[in-house]
Amino acid sequence: MAAVCSCSRRDFLRRGLYGIGVGAALPFVLERTSAALAAQALAGASLEAHPNRILVVIELSGGNDGLNTVVPFGDEAYYRARPTLGVRARDVIRAADAFGFHPSMVGFERLYKDGLLAVVHGCSYERPSLSHFSSMSYWHTGVPNSGEPLGWIGRLADQAYQTATRNLIVNVGPSQSLAVRGQKHSPLVFDDPARFRREGTDEQKRVLAGMSRPRSTENATLAFLGSTAQNAAESSDFVRDAAASYRTPVDYGSGGGLGVNLQRVAALIAAKMPTRVYYVTYGGNAFDTHVHQADLHSRLLMYTADAVRGFMEDIKRLGRADDVAVMMFTEFGRRVEENGSAGTDHGTATPMFLVGRGVKGGFYGRHPSLTDLDDGNLKMTTDFRRVYATAIEEWLGCRETPSILKGRFEPLGVFA
Repeated sequence: MAAVCSCSRRDFLRRGLYGIGVGAALPFVLERTSAALAAQALAGASLEAHPNRILVVIELSGGNDGLNTVVPFGDEAYYRARPTLGVRARDVIRAADAFGFHPSMVGFERLYKDGLLAVVHGCSYERPSLSHFSSMSYWHTGVPNSGEPLGWIGRLADQAYQTATRNLIVNVGPSQSLAVRGQKHSPLVFDDPARFRREGTDEQKRVLAGMSRPRSTENATLAFLGSTAQNAAESSDFVRDAAASYRTPVDYGSGGGLGVNLQRVAALIAAKMPTRVYYVTYGGNAFDTHVHQADLHSRLLMYTADAVRGFMEDIKRLGRADDVAVMMFTEFGRRVEENGSAGTDHGTATPMFLVGRGVKGGFYGRHPSLTDLDDGNLKMTTDFRRVYATAIEEWLGCRETPSILKGRFEPLGVFA
């Protein structure tokens, strides 16, 4: 790189080239039709058991309060610990036994009643971290308390698909998530499709334009960067056009953010983008509710539930309901006891959610005790990697889970 321009490889990666990040594609005209792009991309796919299935992963950043999301209204210990923040039993959307959803989650009520929603209790890992950065990195890599450099989705792509597969992973968010980082596959990353083009100096743009042209090289770094730039050049207009032209009568709710991004995913699915995993972030640490939690959290949960319900309705309208499943997580839950600022502090175990027509709806796992605590925090009852294994094995049909997750984790039997 140094012989070509003054920018180091690290500079390019930081500016988003690694995943073609926010506003980061190249300003070239896409000449392939969607059908041609799909055919080329799928040519290398090696998961033939379920070639049409798509997994959409939603990240709720900041540490969502699981106890006020899936409310244990039948447990008096919940109300003793949360005399102010506890959701009153008469307001809870009843689901099963002594559990229900926050009253603002009408979207989840519909999904649950339709049998499309599975709730997995008590998800965490051994020796959990209360740091946003550390804990999120563990969920991203699927290898807690380690320095694993690759993401679990990136390793899934490396294990399950040939390197010729294009646009296998799409990351919709302001920057590339560690979860999608792999050795062989470069994810397509964007935030606003209208600004999905490479930004930088004229010198950088000239270098990237040159890199996007096919070339033969034995330099692994240059080959990787060149492949990434070329893919961005061939895909940027496709993404922008698909998003700009998409029209739907489905209401994704009023929250913007997640709903807008999920509608962009629906647009790409409608345009036959051959992506197998979409990674969508509800970022900005929105769910970090240390103070005055009640009203803010209520709105966040409403926006989330409405967006997911709208997405699933839209996917059904597109005729792809049998092909799409959603998995939703956050980096940790909150402490059982409310704090002195009408909020909750960083905690540990929290529910995860799986949504889709292929899901056997209901509750899975055991809810953590609200009295047998670990320094005020819930004890894990389900290793979160069991949910990952469920998505990998049961939904996508990949049997390389022990290699991908660096260990054997039993799937939960969520998918029919």
